[in-house]
Amino acid sequence: MIAEYISNAVSSLKKKYDESNPFRLAKAMGICLIPQSMGTDENCCKGFFMVSRRIPAIVYNDDLPERIQEIIVMHEIGHAVLHRKKAEIKCFHDFEIFDSTSSNEYEANMFAADYMLEDQDVLDRLNSYQSFFEAAQKLRVPPELLDFKFKMMNMRGTFKIDSPIDTNSTFLKNVPTREIYQGGD
Repeated sequence: MIAEYISNAVSSLKKKYDESNPFRLAKAMGICLIPQSMGTDENCCKGFFMVSRRIPAIVYNDDLPERIQEIIVMHEIGHAVLHRKKAEIKCFHDFEIFDSTSSNEYEANMFAADYMLEDQDVLDRLNSYQSFFEAAQKLRVPPELLDFKFKMMNMRGTFKIDSPIDTNSTFLKNVPTREIYQGGD
């Protein structure tokens, strides 16, 4: 099952690197990070993963708010872990990112959600009677990323609660390009 594979990959990386910051994690993994100005309009490129001359690299839009950059970089680390062989042939790009049927994008979203959001943090938010959307805000993530975490937790049997939204692989296409994820406690 893909959820189990992704969950095991996340656990293995967390154990090996003990790093929650996506930028430091990528560097520890030997992935070259390339910040690039790509604008902030709603159709701007957010980022992509590629392998060139056997060197893995993540190009990300540094015009975006820092929290969005973190999510994008973690999503691209998901590609590096889950889809590296495919990236050696071609890089991931907007055409695939915005394809709602792309299993690669769906899996990278699940990876990012599972890595960035701890099961216990999600459960604590829900047990404190916060709504789904309040929990997303407090966790400083788009609701769509929390939906992917719900899907992972449901597939693993951690809990069986349906999300009020049903996100597909294209959510990063429409992620706000201005800072709105300032939640926290």
